[in-house]
Amino acid sequence: MIDLHCHVLPGIDDGPETIEEAVALARTASAVGIRTIVATPHVNSRTPNDSGTIAHLVGLLNERLAAEAIAVEILPGAEIAITQLAEIEPTELSRLGLGGSRWLLVEPPFTPVAVGLEGLVQGLQRQGHRVVLAHPERCPALQRDRQMVHALADSGVLMSITAGSFAGRFGSTVRRYALELAREGLIHNVTSDAHDTVRRPPGLSEELEHAGLAPLADWLTQEVPAAILSDAEIPPRPDGTTSSAQRGRRGWRWRR
Repeated sequence: MIDLHCHVLPGIDDGPETIEEAVALARTASAVGIRTIVATPHVNSRTPNDSGTIAHLVGLLNERLAAEAIAVEILPGAEIAITQLAEIEPTELSRLGLGGSRWLLVEPPFTPVAVGLEGLVQGLQRQGHRVVLAHPERCPALQRDRQMVHALADSGVLMSITAGSFAGRFGSTVRRYALELAREGLIHNVTSDAHDTVRRPPGLSEELEHAGLAPLADWLTQEVPAAILSDAEIPPRPDGTTSSAQRGRRGWRWRR
């Protein structure tokens, strides 16, 4: 599996503090079947990380994983706060794409209102970027404004859900909304958003199974992420897949 959103780099944000803790996180990810991790440290006002620092730490961590025979590859990326976009130079922004692709992982605000969110996303798209929206199920503004979620998805934005949301790790409201997004066909990728091995551990398969999304696991954790990393066309949802999250509701659909 490919984990597109993971805070695995040491000493750079609220993820692991040391290289040893980063190695332990990667080892845990390997044990649950994750083979590729995109390192997505926060890029926000508190941690204004840059592509050079990220690339350096990715190289160091890959060296340690190879030395310890841990079969996980780390790729560079970033989780960019929507409020930080205006502070980042265009060339630097391009260097923060997931795995070097045109896809940016953008974090919406944790506020009841997200004025200008659609306009900022459209601005990125006009510049040639493509957008993956991090954990929309945890954004109060998007919980309240379903129309915005649909409009973003219709414009080509991909919705990336944190696996732990299905397990209630962020509360019942978030869990309920994540399942509703699944029923409405508005989930295009599932990630761990892991920060450590205990409180926020890496995991994908078990959470998807419990959410009734096991039939779509390959699409959500392998096919779509692989297309993102290679700047290829996003594959349509496999025909004939059903899940308990979908029964009795509208079928999944890939939105462009």
